[in-house]
Amino acid sequence: QVHLVESGGGLVQAGESTRLSCAASGRTGDVSVVGWFRQAPGKEREFVADTNRWVGGTYYADSVKGRFTISGDITKNTVYLQMSNLRPDDTAVYYCASKKSYALAPTGFEYWGQGTRVTVSS
Repeated sequence: QVHLVESGGGLVQAGESTRLSCAASGRTGDVSVVGWFRQAPGKEREFVADTNRWVGGTYYADSVKGRFTISGDITKNTVYLQMSNLRPDDTAVYYCASKKSYALAPTGFEYWGQGTRVTVSS
């Protein structure tokens, strides 16, 4: 089992920045790719970004490209999502997820965290 715990988020003003963290524990050897997803009220969950913790590489949704940055600290088994120039439509519950596959495609994630809420006020 892999356990993922998100932290960060909260209430921020439009145009500001914040950082989310995703800490992995348990069978971390099964974690190759860590991704961030989000679900806004009344909408389906959507992919935000992911990264391969072993070989690097990142992949972003068009809606966040240039504003969000995903990075990882292997020594801490933690992946971060730095979110800048936030907009009200970034308001959502953000989830991190992991998979053993090396592929950066936004599918096939096996383990999920409980989510952390980000609210962007205008």
